Amino acid sequence: TGGDNMLGLIAQSPPGTFDVILSDAEYVQQLNAAGYIEELDPADYAFDDFFPEFQKFPGHWQDDKLFSVITRFGFLGVSYNTDAFTEEEASSYDLFADERLTGKLGHFDWHLPNLGQMSLHVGNPSPYDIDEAAWEKVQEHTMGLRRQAGGFFDYGGTFSSLDNGQMLAFAGIGDWITGTLEKNGSPVRSVIPKEGGLQWTESFSIGKGSQKQEMAKKWIQYITSPEGQAKSADMAAYPAIVPSEAGWRVLNDTNPAEAQRQNMVLGQRNAMDMIREGLIQYRQLPVQQSLEDWNDFWSDYKGA
Repeated sequence: TGGDNMLGLIAQSPPGTFDVILSDAEYVQQLNAAGYIEELDPADYAFDDFFPEFQKFPGHWQDDKLFSVITRFGFLGVSYNTDAFTEEEASSYDLFADERLTGKLGHFDWHLPNLGQMSLHVGNPSPYDIDEAAWEKVQEHTMGLRRQAGGFFDYGGTFSSLDNGQMLAFAGIGDWITGTLEKNGSPVRSVIPKEGGLQWTESFSIGKGSQKQEMAKKWIQYITSPEGQAKSADMAAYPAIVPSEAGWRVLNDTNPAEAQRQNMVLGQRNAMDMIREGLIQYRQLPVQQSLEDWNDFWSDYKGA
């Protein structure tokens, strides 16, 4: 994945090579443990503008010291072709076993989001913290879907196979991909199913030994300001929800249609309620198995 490649690249580069590092939340602890990122001063950043859930995001702090600042996030659920399925049909991971999807179910080729969704589907409330019996059940359930799978795709392949109808549903992704396609007229959408969804999270860190730490800090301050957050939410490459409540207000003022599309309207049920109701679990590294265990099974599944 991108995170693994990132760690490898930083490991091979002298300190000071990278000023700013954008990373998925799962990898911040690994960056920190390896000594690749600088400690940050919380007073430099507008955490008071953030929803309480994001003022001290798990993994970004170590022993009350800040190492990374959350900038955007999104949900992973069932992504589907709206010409082929209704929202009601897509509102359960059961859709993945539908005979109409045989050979038409795409997988974003990364074990963490896919197996996390399978874990939710078999009833694990903490999808990444599961014992051996539950892990066996996840593997068995996933293997049962193998005939459905029409392919395992990278970022570009995921886009094109959804856009051209080659795949009619996708596991392991969400609005960060379908939102871009939907805004360009493709009949695709993502929904959080009744079994729950996952949250991907991106954050910025300052590279260890950077000679431009002041400039790096200014960039993180800008992108987490209300105006920066509103722009980040509607980024052309892939849309996202943002952690800044003040950013939500700016987005609602400047682009109310996108705020509505992403469920980021204050004063009504919105994306934050889904988190607070327990419908969303943070995507993370497996707790009771090794990353290799999950990766090895994913390779077995793809090769089956």
